[in-house]
Amino acid sequence: MDEMRPSSGAAAHLGLASIFPPGLQAIYGECRRLYPDQANPLQVTAIVKYWLGGPDPLDYISMYRNVGCPGQDVPEHWHYVSLGLSDLYGDNRVHEFTGLEGPSGFGFELTFRLKREAGETAPPTWPAELMQGLARYVFQSENTFCSGDHISWHSPLDNSESRIQHMLLTEDPQMHPVQTPFGHVSFLQIVGVCTEELQAAQQWNGQGILDLLRGVHIAGGPWLITDMRRGESIFDIDPHLQQERVDKGIETDGSNLSGVSAKCAWDDLSRPPEDEDDSRSICIGAQPRRLSDKDTEQIREALRKGLEIKSKSILPPISGQRHSHDRPQSRKDSLESESSAAIVPHELVRTRQLESVHLKFNQESGTLIPMCLRGRLLHGRHFTFKSINGDTAITFVSTGVEGAFATEEHPYAAHGPWLQILLTEEFVEQMLAEVQDLSTRDVCKLPKEYSWPDKKLKISVLPDTVFDSPLQ
Repeated sequence: MDEMRPSSGAAAHLGLASIFPPGLQAIYGECRRLYPDQANPLQVTAIVKYWLGGPDPLDYISMYRNVGCPGQDVPEHWHYVSLGLSDLYGDNRVHEFTGLEGPSGFGFELTFRLKREAGETAPPTWPAELMQGLARYVFQSENTFCSGDHISWHSPLDNSESRIQHMLLTEDPQMHPVQTPFGHVSFLQIVGVCTEELQAAQQWNGQGILDLLRGVHIAGGPWLITDMRRGESIFDIDPHLQQERVDKGIETDGSNLSGVSAKCAWDDLSRPPEDEDDSRSICIGAQPRRLSDKDTEQIREALRKGLEIKSKSILPPISGQRHSHDRPQSRKDSLESESSAAIVPHELVRTRQLESVHLKFNQESGTLIPMCLRGRLLHGRHFTFKSINGDTAITFVSTGVEGAFATEEHPYAAHGPWLQILLTEEFVEQMLAEVQDLSTRDVCKLPKEYSWPDKKLKISVLPDTVFDSPLQ
């Protein structure tokens, strides 16, 4: 990418619409409404456009100086707006035109608000590369974003020593959705957050944490402005928020996180390893059986919330699908995709009932087990761990979940490398009491093992090296 003031941007603001792409013109019109005095904004642009073979999907990122709102105690900041996730051109060079009533391209553009530092005369350009990274994920996976989503990044957003290492997404507080000749476009704002805030969003939901951030001035305030120098989480600033808001929210609402990419594996302890018909997902030295397309789509549907951007290569592109969210949940959840009929196990890969299983997770995945039990299964929902090393998937389901192939009579069932574990509410409570120590991400001595002999279930939390080794 290269920083520049493209002549085309100036042309649009001067009214030369006849030579200007209509989709781009529509977005510039919304920006011009907010910034009438910044007709020629500083921009970062892809040197080689994506539709010409370049690596960066966003044609431009415009950068504006926002004076804030003293009446609402909103500080001055830099406002970044992407152009390229929506259809700018309407000629199928990037996006397929699907009609005026539908989304333009992916249906959204990204924005970002960064607190302006004293004496800063030009906006930093690192947010543009961050936005390009998120756009690459969307284009490669075809998983779109929605307000309330969270993004695990595990690195300071500006490559500094900052505690702001993850992101939440919300509606931009100033930019209105626009109707373009190629469909509608909304604006999703990136909000930088600390690890503790990301964990709370995972355990509860993103919208709840966004509301808390809006109420804490130095953590974002009403416009959710990211301050990379913020050294405290909202729970450091107000310790009561965890117990009085987050914990109560989890108890009342459960968690909206239905799946994560993970380092995990499972063993069928009820049959000898040398059994040639063993379809365990961690077979070594042989090609593991693969899931059918329908089963793979089922698991993807469970993972639409909480996918980690830096693990984006594990899931192939999803054809013809758009981002699907957990709908408002009742006690009777369903494993059925909202966009397809109920999944019927592929006839060429039989479903097997297992007598005894051993689940294996790395430490980061293991810390989510209490949330899975408390925030999902106790609310009648399901939770999926999808391995980053192949087709392995482990789905925990409660007795109220429809469409599961695990049953109360046969609580452990495998369909190829996809394992389902059905847990009764009584067993969930028992497990939760014993694995609660996993909730903390503090370094602990590994391996850790939990065993319920009467249920023929064992869980091990192991070092990352176990999963990184080709021999597992």
